Amino acid sequence: MKKMSPEQFTEKLKTVCSDNLQAVVLYGSAAAGDYAAKGSDYNLLVVLNDLSPAALRSLAKPVAAWGRAGNPRPLLFTSKRLTDAADVFPIELLDMRDSRKVLFGDDVIAGIHLDAANLRLQVEHELRSALIQLCRSYLSVSESPRRLAALLTGSLSGVLTLFRAALRLYENPVPAEKFQALEKLNGYVPLNLESFRQIQALKTGALKIKKVDAEQLFAEYLKSIEAVVDAVDRI
Repeated sequence: MKKMSPEQFTEKLKTVCSDNLQAVVLYGSAAAGDYAAKGSDYNLLVVLNDLSPAALRSLAKPVAAWGRAGNPRPLLFTSKRLTDAADVFPIELLDMRDSRKVLFGDDVIAGIHLDAANLRLQVEHELRSALIQLCRSYLSVSESPRRLAALLTGSLSGVLTLFRAALRLYENPVPAEKFQALEKLNGYVPLNLESFRQIQALKTGALKIKKVDAEQLFAEYLKSIEAVVDAVDRI
């Protein structure tokens, strides 16, 4: 698989989009400083002046190449759509506001207003959805420790992102690094930190699945997520 840096992808976008390209912003782990080459993605926000079908078709080839390099498709917005989405995407926009690198064009995040009430609702919704999905997925992997471990490691980054968002309901600013935010959240909501450390070690390869009880690890993980859901619900 041929690697592609965010800067290389941005150059391709500049070529195909020309004046239609308003901004490219790197966010997530790579911008926050806790990027791990194994198991991490480059997350990009691409803002265009026009999102018509013709404009989108011009993106097809570079986005396909970006995907083949192992990266998720970028988020696509116009500036107005991005501003209008502040009430439903406060988690993502707050994370972008705290940790971002403008690769091209305008800093489209800086002036967006974000409401704490909308944040609480999105955090609760996303955490409850994560619980539902984990329970559903468990039904098909429970017989295999390896597949159960894959479920844990595959969901970890998203859960930690939601936990960092939950921490914002108690204090601001919050650490950019997810495990630092997890430790701070533990001061408000008791969590089993060791279970998260073990899942992270499984994800990076520092810990082998045969060294852990995947079933017990899943139970502790689920219990911690439920604790945060209940705490957010009470705010």
